Amino acid sequence: MAKIRVLLTDDHTLFRQGIRTLLSQEQDIEVTGEAANASDAVALARQSRPDVVLMDIGMGGMSSFEATRLIRKERPETRVLFLSMYDDEDYVAECVDMGASGYILKETPADQLLTAIREVYRGGSYLSPRLLTRLVDDFRTQGRGPARQPRFGTLTKREREVLKLLAEGRSVTEIAGSFELSVKTVEAHKFNLMRKLDIHNKAQLVQYAIQKKIIKIPNLV
Repeated sequence: MAKIRVLLTDDHTLFRQGIRTLLSQEQDIEVTGEAANASDAVALARQSRPDVVLMDIGMGGMSSFEATRLIRKERPETRVLFLSMYDDEDYVAECVDMGASGYILKETPADQLLTAIREVYRGGSYLSPRLLTRLVDDFRTQGRGPARQPRFGTLTKREREVLKLLAEGRSVTEIAGSFELSVKTVEAHKFNLMRKLDIHNKAQLVQYAIQKKIIKIPNLV
């Protein structure tokens, strides 16, 4: 019987080791490699040609979303299953947009992770039950409450970078210098991202960035 080939991607070594130990006990699953960041995941996916990539959503360097897009572009038959601490609908939507087949919370019991791996390997999709319940509830209440907050996924890569730096307290001039852009260009990015997110002042921008885990509160002190 052919085994499901899995590539583990997470920047926490102990977490990867725990998942590897779990998967090694399953007769139909084998771990083909481990990556500590998204860039390495793309490179290892080319080499080991996994069936499923378990992708942590919050790593430094290349974004997990971009890595997923590249992996799926180069090898469409490889399925990507996101692992995340965040039960955020915008993240789920962004993952799906990039071609992921599933999104599972790190608090999920081991048996559900195994079910998710097997399901996406067969060509299906998988969402953690808690997330699925929330999405269904949101669907039922659409039109009966305030509009949902605009999606982070509508921003371009540069707009996301500018958003993060603005929320961390960097000035437009400082950001322009960091990216070797004109102040006018950075102002345009700032205007566009605030328009897309329906944000009207710095306080709202910082609040949004904290809510979406773009920055952490300690970064502000």
